[in-house]
This record gives sequence, C-alpha cells and structure tokens, in this order.
Amino acid sequence: MWLLALLACSGLAQAAPPAEPGVVLLDRAEAARSDWNAAVPPAAGWTPVTLLDVWNKRWPGHDGVVWYRLHWHQDDPRRPTALLADYMSLSGAIYVNGEAVARDPQLVEPLSRTWNAPHYVLLPPSLLRAGDNSVWLRVSGLSDYLPGAGPVRVGDPQALQQRYRSERFVRYDIKLINLAMAVVLGGVFLLMWLLRRKDSVYGWFALTELIGSLYGYNHIATEIWPLRSTDAWQAFNAAFYVTAGVCYVLFLLRYCERRYPRLERVLAALAAAALLTAALAPVWMGHQRNLWFALGGLIYYIGIGWFLIQAWRIRRADTLVLAACLLLPVLVSFRDFAVFFGWAGGTTYWLSLTSVLTLIGIGFVLSYRFVAAMRRVEGFNLELKREVEHATSELAATLSRQHALELAHSRAGERLQLVRDLHDGFGGTLVATIAQLERAPGDTSKAAVVATLKELRDDLRLVIDSTAREHADLAAQLAPLRHRLGRLLETADIDSRWQLQGLDGVALDSARSLDLLRLLQEALTNVFKHSRARRVDVRIARVDERLHLRVDDDGEGMAAVSGDVGGGAGLASMRLRAQRLGGELRVESGPQGTGLFVEFPLSV
Repeated sequence: MWLLALLACSGLAQAAPPAEPGVVLLDRAEAARSDWNAAVPPAAGWTPVTLLDVWNKRWPGHDGVVWYRLHWHQDDPRRPTALLADYMSLSGAIYVNGEAVARDPQLVEPLSRTWNAPHYVLLPPSLLRAGDNSVWLRVSGLSDYLPGAGPVRVGDPQALQQRYRSERFVRYDIKLINLAMAVVLGGVFLLMWLLRRKDSVYGWFALTELIGSLYGYNHIATEIWPLRSTDAWQAFNAAFYVTAGVCYVLFLLRYCERRYPRLERVLAALAAAALLTAALAPVWMGHQRNLWFALGGLIYYIGIGWFLIQAWRIRRADTLVLAACLLLPVLVSFRDFAVFFGWAGGTTYWLSLTSVLTLIGIGFVLSYRFVAAMRRVEGFNLELKREVEHATSELAATLSRQHALELAHSRAGERLQLVRDLHDGFGGTLVATIAQLERAPGDTSKAAVVATLKELRDDLRLVIDSTAREHADLAAQLAPLRHRLGRLLETADIDSRWQLQGLDGVALDSARSLDLLRLLQEALTNVFKHSRARRVDVRIARVDERLHLRVDDDGEGMAAVSGDVGGGAGLASMRLRAQRLGGELRVESGPQGTGLFVEFPLSV
C-alpha cells in the first residue's frame, strides 16, 4: 500500500508541482533548432513549447542543437537570485540576459552527459535587470536518445539549493550508491564463488551485479570515454543491459537448482550477439537501442515471472523473501520503461529508489544461503567427527583384543618353541646320556657322570638363553654364550678371542639361532676337552647377505688327539646343524691346530 501511495504522490507531483514561495517556475518557452556550431540563437523558426520538452517528435531525425528561450519578471535585481535548470539532454549551456552562466565541457560529439543531474547557478546581481529578464538554454542532443529540456526555476537561492540537493540525490546520488553497492556485492559474491566453485549461484549473481554496474554507470557518467561517439555509448549500454539480464535469469535458475541446457544456450547466444553487435555495428545498434532494451526487459520479466511461480510452489522462506525483493522493482520498472520509451513524461527513473532495498534483500538471501551451507558443512563435520571417534574407539578396542590375542599366541609360541627345543636338544641329549649310563660298567667314575651332567646343563642354558632373547639380534644372543664359554676356557688356561663384525640388527629365527649357538658351543667345548690349545680365535662376520663363522685353535690337531680327522659323533652333530643352517661345515686340522668354518645365508 505504501508503494502505491508513493507512486501516486510522485505522479501528482510530476503533473502539478506545488508552488514554492519566492520561486518562479518557467515552463513556457519558445524553441528553435540550429546546427552543431551555432554560437547565437537563430533569428527565425521559433515555436512555442511547454517544458518538459522532447524534440524528437516535433523534429524527427534532428541531431544537433535546439535553443530554448524563456522570460521572467524581477522587480529588484539586487535581490539574491538563483537559477535551477531541471533537465538538459544530452548536454547544454545556460545564458542569462545574453551572458553564459553554465556550460558543459562538450557540446559537440563526443557529447558530455549532464542529463542525469540538475544545474544550479547563483546569479550575480550585476547580471540581472529590473523588469524583464531572459534565459537561453542551448541543448545539444541526438534524436534517438530523448533530446530536450526541462523546466527552469529562478528565485530564492535557499529554496532552490534545497530543491537542487533533493533532485540530485534522487537522480544522481542514489544511483551512485546503487553502483557502489552493486560493485561491492559483485566482488564479495565473486570471492564466495571462487571459494565454492560448485555453488554457481554466487558466480551468476556476481556477474549480474558486475555487468549490471557497467550499465548502471550510464546514469552517473558525465563523459563517454573511452568511446568516441554517443551511438557507441548507447550500443554498449544496451548490450550490457541484455547481458546482465541473461546472467540474472541464470542466477534465478541456479537459485532454484534448475538447469535447462537449450534455453541457457539461447540466452548465451543473445548475450554474445548483443556484445558483438555493439562492437561491430555500434551506430546501427545505438539507433536501435529501444529494440535491444525491450529484449533485455523481456528477458528480465520472463525470468522474474518464472521465479515467482517457482517460489510460490516451493514456499521456502528464502525463496519467498527473494520473490518479495524482486516484486517491488518489477512494479516500479513498468513506469520507468514508459518514461524511457517516451510513453510518459518525466526525467527521473524510480527503479533506483528500490534498487538499494533489492540489493540488500538479495545480498541477505544469498548470505543466508551461504551461512546455511556452512552450517550444513559444520554439521557434517561434527557428524563425521563423531563417526570417526566411534570408529576409532572400535578400532582401538579391536586392536587391543588383537594385541591380547597376539600376545597370547606369542606366549604360546614361546612355550611351544621351548618345549620343541627341550625335546629336540636337551631331551635328546638326556635320553642319550641315560642310555650311555645304563650301558656303562659299574665302576664308572664320578667325574664321568659329572661331565655328562655338565653337558646337559650347558645345553639347557642354550635353550633358556635363546628363548629369553628370541627377538634380540644375533650379537645379543651370543653375549651369554661368549661369557659362559670364555670362563670355561679360562679354567684350562685357553685364551679366547672373539671378533664380531656387522652383527648389529642381524636376526635369525629361533630354530636357526639355537642351531648356531649349539654348533659354536660344541666347537668350543671340543677345544676345551681335546685340543690342548693355548689360544682359540672365534670370528663371526656378516658378508653381504651371508654369515661366516670360523673357529681356529693352536692345539695338536684332531688326528693327534683322536687319530681320526673325520671326527666322531660330536663332529657329525655339528655337520648336521650346519646343514640345517643352509651351509656346510669345513674342517682343517693339522699339527699347528684345528680350524672349523661354516658359511650360510641369513635367510632361507
């Protein structure tokens, strides 16, 4: 209701402006046309007119200058007096009593553009006369672009300055504010689109505002730079209007999450055609600008009408708010199109009065949409976090159970390995010892029995050491054996020297480790028992992916001791262990001592 009241009041004000104390309204004039370079008014051809006057209907096709002559009576020339010229399109100059008081920079092509703001001049008393005074308006314009002049007011400077500010705000300042807001919103939503490429609604709205700003600049521009003619300016102005309309329709489609590929290709073709025509045929397009603006307006109306229907069907809060924001400018635009096409009088476009509210509303709706999307993302993140925490806790519990099972399996494996080692090594030795004692004569010495028991003890120690250090490297597993055999050899005054190379990090499985330790223990035990040596050298080294073991003593040799270099049961046992390790035992024995050598791979 308030909008209808505003339109009605504004229409009455346009039809019958209220009288202002101390101000004289000059809306009766005489008009005469002349060429572009006329410096003085013509002597003949004057026609009475009523301002606001648009001359393209009186003189169709006239591009150039039209002079307007007005008169007013002033009793006291010393009274402060100002002049307010409401409208000159496209540019003009103002003369009072034959003297120029205001003039636009360019009165020939490329024309200045001062149609979008009134002209206010404070008249010096020396310029005024008691009685009749005259005002001349020299207006430069092109027939296709609503050329003409509006009413002139003279009188009280304070009243006219107040009116000037009010008119300028409505016709210029508010459009400047709209332009600034459009550029800012376009830039903001362009950044939002760059952050969320999938949500193209922000990108299309940004393009709508930024391209629409190029069209909106027409309402505040005072010159046509960088173009060279008004025709080119009007051509690009119409092209930007059509292109902004296309972007606007695509924005509405994306807002409703709709895609119509064929329709969108047609709209893109229209926008491309408008821009190409403006670039290649600016004069023709400038003269046909009304057709292009009608096309752009039709695109806007069809797009907005479709969206209003969709909003009514969807009835979502944000779509209803956006529909309300679009409905207001649609109603106002009917009047502005009537002024633009010359169907109604006036110099002010009211759409700018609603654009601020529309931009704020659309910006709010899109911001609301963006915040809602961010909340959904945050909600998804929270849900994902809860799911991850739940999955993590389940995984931790599963891993804990698996660790417990693996620990139990490991302990069971260690027990099984211990049983196997006891059975294969210590058990076999024990059984053999029992059989030997059973077959031994009754006068077997106590020392022989003790020696047998010591062998059993040493084998048991090997089993225990290898089991306790199952996961240690080879150097750590050799340490207890080295200590124990070193002390044993010292009792026989045998100097043992060990050389370990590259064993850090070398690990053998439990069975192979035990075989290696037993082989080494048996070799050194033989040195202790039979060699009569004074020194024994033990060398264990890693060479690439193989392990070398060598035991050399300076004793009397195997032949001198046993008469058989082939060796007995002990040597056979060592050969068997060497084969299980993946190698072969080599024996070198002579008067200077005995050497044992085994080479086998680290992994089999």
